[in-house]
Amino acid sequence: MLVTTQIPGYIAGTWEIDPVHSDVSFTVRHMMVSKVRGRFTNFSGEIVTGADVADSTVKASVDATSIDTGNAQRDGHVRSADFFDVENHPEWAFRSTGVRSDGGDIVVDGELTIKGVTRQVPLTLEVNGFGPDSYGGTRAGFSASATINRNDFGVDIAMPLDGGGVVLSDKVQINLEIQGVLRQS
Repeated sequence: MLVTTQIPGYIAGTWEIDPVHSDVSFTVRHMMVSKVRGRFTNFSGEIVTGADVADSTVKASVDATSIDTGNAQRDGHVRSADFFDVENHPEWAFRSTGVRSDGGDIVVDGELTIKGVTRQVPLTLEVNGFGPDSYGGTRAGFSASATINRNDFGVDIAMPLDGGGVVLSDKVQINLEIQGVLRQS
């Protein structure tokens, strides 16, 4: 059981993800020396905060064609069958399977589907707050992160470097900054 009194201003309800005020991004090591960042510009979802935090759920989808790494040529290659194969797998999905406490952290366990492959992925969650917005509505903010292995999802292109190492790391850091708008009944 997670105690809602540990989350100031906690509000139970159904929240639509506001894509204008949210960010879905990733970071991957490149050429063994730096990191490349990317984001997705089209995504949607619903968060249900339960009366008990442990009863909360999340459903979200990402338009994989909306990748933006700041380089159009790279984005085109990442959309190709070498990486995301967006022609055959244009949408990714996340569906929570549980919420639990892990030490001082809240963890949202769930199923992430990329390229038709579904794997269990735990998201470490930070609840940023709840409060009124300037339009008479109510907003909630959440930050979450996870690390996945891209090979587990069929994004398994191997690109070795001369002299050792690889062009892209297998490990990918996922970062979410989510703002939800409370659905009015």
